[in-house]
Amino acid sequence: MSTSPDHDSVHAKALRQHVFGTPDDPVPDLMAENAKAIRRYVVWKRRRPRYLRLLGGIPERKDRFTAALIRDARKISDAELDRLLSCGWRPCLTAAWLIGIDRRQHYRERLGELLLESAGPYAGQGYCFALARFGRPEDAEILTAYLDRYLPRADCYYDQAWAMGALLYLDERLGTCYAERFLETGLWQSSAFSETEPADYHEMIASFCETVGDA
Repeated sequence: MSTSPDHDSVHAKALRQHVFGTPDDPVPDLMAENAKAIRRYVVWKRRRPRYLRLLGGIPERKDRFTAALIRDARKISDAELDRLLSCGWRPCLTAAWLIGIDRRQHYRERLGELLLESAGPYAGQGYCFALARFGRPEDAEILTAYLDRYLPRADCYYDQAWAMGALLYLDERLGTCYAERFLETGLWQSSAFSETEPADYHEMIASFCETVGDA
């Protein structure tokens, strides 16, 4: 069944809103395959888009949202993930969670580049979760490089707390001390996150990793 131009226009505007934060036209048109992946995995349910529910983390495993997220992490192709990572923060955030849940470690370098670039808001939450899930020393080194770059900058209130939580989680699992120099030298205390408790984010990251388990 065909749809009217007006109907198609409404859906196109809605999709641009989800990707670029505006329904207006002065933004790049989405390629058809990108739009398809975004509708399927990022928007998911139109009334309550998946990317909005991912802000701040995921509920417990038995929750329908988390169960569906885990299924999609197993199902989504690398080609679809690449499409999501080429778009704005909303697709990138969603892609990072799917990558982390399925532990697709071949995305480590790409996620590290995106985290260090920090071109947009919120997506760093997903990158930090994914690196924690990968669980290797090289992931801790990426998080350390991110904190080296952004923690001293009091004007950058980005994802440093998530990065610290992920780094503490990796230290605990690997028996390393990467986070120590940030916490015991005054760097954290003099940063924009001085009022934030790193242990809270460590506990949060650990909880998310436990929730998705061996997905």
